[in-house]
Amino acid sequence: MSELVTYQIDDGVVTLTLNSPENRNPISDADMIEALLDALDRLEADPQARVAILTGAGSAFSSGGNVKKMGAAGGLNDATAPVKTRRNYKTGIQRIPLAFEKLEVPVIAAVNGPAVGAGCDLACMCDIRIAGERAWFAESFVKLGIIPGDGGAWLLQRVVGFSKAAEMALTGDRVGAEEALACGLVSRVVADDKLLDEARALAARIAANPPQAVRMTKRLLWTARSSRLDTVLEMSAAMQALAHTTDDHDEAVAAFIEKRDPTFSGQ
Repeated sequence: MSELVTYQIDDGVVTLTLNSPENRNPISDADMIEALLDALDRLEADPQARVAILTGAGSAFSSGGNVKKMGAAGGLNDATAPVKTRRNYKTGIQRIPLAFEKLEVPVIAAVNGPAVGAGCDLACMCDIRIAGERAWFAESFVKLGIIPGDGGAWLLQRVVGFSKAAEMALTGDRVGAEEALACGLVSRVVADDKLLDEARALAARIAANPPQAVRMTKRLLWTARSSRLDTVLEMSAAMQALAHTTDDHDEAVAAFIEKRDPTFSGQ
């Protein structure tokens, strides 16, 4: 069987590809959950990784839950024992947003097609989202008589604001690429055949910066989403003290003064 999540690295840029195109890359199956978690663990531990791109193989980014398995063996739901369903979510798909929250390597979602339900939430777990023209999003749980059990109620409103998140979650309606751009769900829309090229160009600009400063900046951004200002200021002061002691900071200052391109070591 082919890898469910492929891992490729080139010049510090890791490309993670959900690789179940025949099923439109659902992320609720146990095998896919474990494959994605393993890839995220590998990403965080990879000393060469400076930034990552997450995309889907085939015509979809991710269909989210595997509807065919809802209520069946292997699915998250156990209709005979709700307490087991709760445990299945906590030990299954809910581990994914927690893994993304711990990541210090920035992740760009290159949304190449439909991002539905948990697939929409998966995109929201990433730090930056860009979309191909044929991409669309749907927080569609309500259409199936369920709720966003993977953390979407927390994630989506932090990306698009409460009102738009409520509209998406309560209607389950599709949001096309241009509407996604207008509401801030994505930061840009590009031609489908240029999506990965644009994602790689953006990743390269991030990877060109001092990696420790990039990681600490991402951590501050995530902390600031749900912390008081004084907490973030305290953390910022501590991280700035670390940043000032790095070789890359010295190199950046020297390169600026000497009017040359810097060479960063990650130290």
